[in-house]
Amino acid sequence: MSQPAPETGDVRDRLAAVRLLAMDVDGVLTDGGIFLAGDEPEMKRFHVLDGLGLRLAMLGGLTVAWISGRESGAVERRARELGVERLCQGAANKARALATMMAELQIDRDAVAYIGDDWNDLPAFSIAGLRFAPSSAPAEIKGVVDMVTEAPGGQGAVREVCDLLLKARGTYQSAVETYLREMLA
Repeated sequence: MSQPAPETGDVRDRLAAVRLLAMDVDGVLTDGGIFLAGDEPEMKRFHVLDGLGLRLAMLGGLTVAWISGRESGAVERRARELGVERLCQGAANKARALATMMAELQIDRDAVAYIGDDWNDLPAFSIAGLRFAPSSAPAEIKGVVDMVTEAPGGQGAVREVCDLLLKARGTYQSAVETYLREMLA
């Protein structure tokens, strides 16, 4: 993770305050590639590291939301598989979608982290308390976020953010233990 060191007190406090982890899909949860074949449904590639990170995030007390400008059955299916209950697709204005979620959850910007990778994420960045970008984001986007992941989008970037937030909240180990208990049940 580049930019401010998460070990410093102020940054750790900001990370620990997060209750809602929202993110873009294409370029964040995927590598940004979209596979199209005539009239067939589109296909997307998701990374299992990100999926497990999101499961741990939810077990660790975070609400997870996906906000996508596109609509895709593959995204809906993956969200359902992981238990992501807040999915907003076809969101031309991601700030409006994020603001609606914040109002429903009765949380302010200090409790919101957003992961985005391109210009269409700037409106959501403007109302999030913490802003992250994957290393594959353009330089201009990396310049406006609080932290940049080491991994590119679709290659574990979301997992980095999830682990960082859970460790700052002090819930990482208990989330892992709960996950393992559920897996072995």
